[in-house]
Amino acid sequence: MNTLTLTSWTLGILLGVMTLLMIFRIILTWYPQAELNKFPFNLIGVPTEPFLIPTRKLIPPLGGVDIAPIIWVGIFSLIRELLLGQQGLITMMR
Repeated sequence: MNTLTLTSWTLGILLGVMTLLMIFRIILTWYPQAELNKFPFNLIGVPTEPFLIPTRKLIPPLGGVDIAPIIWVGIFSLIRELLLGQQGLITMMR
């Protein structure tokens, strides 16, 4: 297995997991009683919060709705497509 294949595989998993965590984070916004600093919700809160804090500073919640996780789902999907999609940079280099 060469380095480019390993990088592609690792990035695919990492971006997929982060997209999934952001989707879970969106679902958790429907349940305000869920405490993100307690187990098992901290498994979602800890890895996603570093991305969401600066995004919320740029785009505050609109009408009480936090759209930062939705933005990050789009960003992670775009990065995955640009790097690993059928015409992605890493795919084309392999």
